[in-house]
Amino acid sequence: MLTNWTWAAPVMAWLLLALGQWVMAPPLIVGLLLAGVVIAAVHHAEIIAHRVGEPYGTLALALSVTVIEVGLIISLMAGAPEEAATLARDTVIAAVMIILNGIIGICLLIGGLRHGEQTFEQRGVSASLATLSALVVLSLVLPNFTVSEPGPVYAPSQLAFVGVVSLLLYGIFVTVQTVRHRDYFLPPGELAGDEEAHVAPPDNRATLFAALSLVASLIAVVLLAKQLATPVEEALVAIGAPRAMVGVIIAAVVLAPESVAAIRAALANRIQTSLNLALGSALATIGLTIPAVAALSLTSGLSISLGLDGKATVLLLLSLLVAAISLSAGRTTIMQGAVHLVIFGVYLFTTVVP
Repeated sequence: MLTNWTWAAPVMAWLLLALGQWVMAPPLIVGLLLAGVVIAAVHHAEIIAHRVGEPYGTLALALSVTVIEVGLIISLMAGAPEEAATLARDTVIAAVMIILNGIIGICLLIGGLRHGEQTFEQRGVSASLATLSALVVLSLVLPNFTVSEPGPVYAPSQLAFVGVVSLLLYGIFVTVQTVRHRDYFLPPGELAGDEEAHVAPPDNRATLFAALSLVASLIAVVLLAKQLATPVEEALVAIGAPRAMVGVIIAAVVLAPESVAAIRAALANRIQTSLNLALGSALATIGLTIPAVAALSLTSGLSISLGLDGKATVLLLLSLLVAAISLSAGRTTIMQGAVHLVIFGVYLFTTVVP
């Protein structure tokens, strides 16, 4: 049943954005409204997920958020060409680290605290991690070792090739997830097409309203985040924080709807949904962002630096290794969650204090 706040928050956000041409709202007001819209987006996404079933619901949310995230990155890069070189890299690595260690770590920890041991379909997670490992290494590590161009950048032909390969790999993964091996992404023992029988799915009218509201909410999230970008950047400069923190904050804000949805699923003992959301978001972030920034670079002549420094490379590879080990048995406990959160804490600390 739809509640008033689920549509009131996006409406208020759009009113604020419309009035922004004449009146600039205080950052605190924008931030509070942003939080409300994020929660509303999660509500509408869960309605759609309940209607269409897994893994389509989580895929819809991941794709919606990532497409809009790509739009935000592209608009920020086009608006500030002198700062565009590393923005995509910083945002993508931040999103991957937040997902692999922050979101998954919290889900495993709180899920384990509430339910003890949680189970999931390991074959789907293995397919996700294999695809993610290939994408992040090709996009963020390999540029440091190519010699056609000086520095951690790809030559134009290499950038085009990696962009096409990234899109191709992501397309194959989505086909596997939704068509050929959908059962790999369902909770153990659940038959394809099974729904939560104890709750009637929403009707077509409610689902359509939820879909439109989700799109409106996600666009509002990104526009509000863009409005907050300048005050946040000024605040970071004032306290002497490195510019890489801008990418962390952008990724954290844009990933907020998926984060809340994943945590709620873990608390409800649906760790499979949490992992589908988290890993699906990471794959969509790489698989769609890299081709988009590659196209922008090749058509506009903007220089894009994708290669990570040594510290970030070590933490990224450690994160992939730990994820592969901790999610290899199809069962999770608080131990795996604690390890992921420690790595996430190290990433945040060394970003602020490099």
